[in-house]
Amino acid sequence: MYGIVEIKGHQYRVGPGDIVDVERIEAEVGAKLEFDQVLFIGGEETQVGAPVVKGAKVTAQVVLQDKSRKILMMKRRPGAWRKRKGHRQCFTALLITGLEAGNGKSEKIAKDHKWAQKYLK
Repeated sequence: MYGIVEIKGHQYRVGPGDIVDVERIEAEVGAKLEFDQVLFIGGEETQVGAPVVKGAKVTAQVVLQDKSRKILMMKRRPGAWRKRKGHRQCFTALLITGLEAGNGKSEKIAKDHKWAQKYLK
């Protein structure tokens, strides 16, 4: 089972056991979060929200707060000057631990999954 969830204005395809990098969320590493803006549930039975699926939610755990790699931007004008600027975007890595559909079905991350053994203790 998988779902499409809206987090901070962006849509992500998630399933139990996935790690998703989203825009920075103010939360401590190890914090558990719930997202109820589930737009679509896929799998054996599909559910399409109008605009969201009622009763559906995604649970996640924060595993990392970091900055992405540096992106360099160059500006050059005809003549003598050039300008170089860098930017590093902050992000939060989320481990998806569970997905609940609106019809009562749910799916959780397996205990023997490689990310569960590393991050869930």
